Amino acid sequence: MVHPYAVAGFLAAVLPLIATPGASLALLIQHVTDSGRRQAPPVILGTVTGLYIHATLATAGLSALVMHCSLAFTAVKVIGAVYLIGLGIWTWRSATPNATPAPHRQRFPKRVDSVYAQALLANVLNPKAAAIYLTLVPQFIAPHQPFGGQILILATAHALLIALWLAAWTLGGKRSGLR
Repeated sequence: MVHPYAVAGFLAAVLPLIATPGASLALLIQHVTDSGRRQAPPVILGTVTGLYIHATLATAGLSALVMHCSLAFTAVKVIGAVYLIGLGIWTWRSATPNATPAPHRQRFPKRVDSVYAQALLANVLNPKAAAIYLTLVPQFIAPHQPFGGQILILATAHALLIALWLAAWTLGGKRSGLR
């Protein structure tokens, strides 16, 4: 099992990465602003599901394979960049001058209209999230113990921390004009 100090150290190391605004926070703010707080749980669940996918890939060794194969890593980075750029363009195009009410905003294409799917894709295709499980997690794993359970514990701690962070933004957003 992972030592409690290792979990605390991992959370201390990952907190600045979580606190850095990224795709999940941008999606949360956009959807909560558009449709209210009921849109926060799908963003949080999609983000957390993405973390568990990264953890599963790390456990299976696929993440290490992608990191060591430059062509595969480049493909993942390009796909992630294209998705995040597309998300940014849709967000930018959906913004209307003079604070037009949300129903007049342009919606995402039907293929990615699910708030959960948007958050899941934003996390799975985010190189920053992948790098956590490729570079940071191994530093907190005890080498002579089964690593699958250790990765699960660290992923769960990571998921709880990011869920709390996004929930805090949702609840604190009332003061800043989020619904």
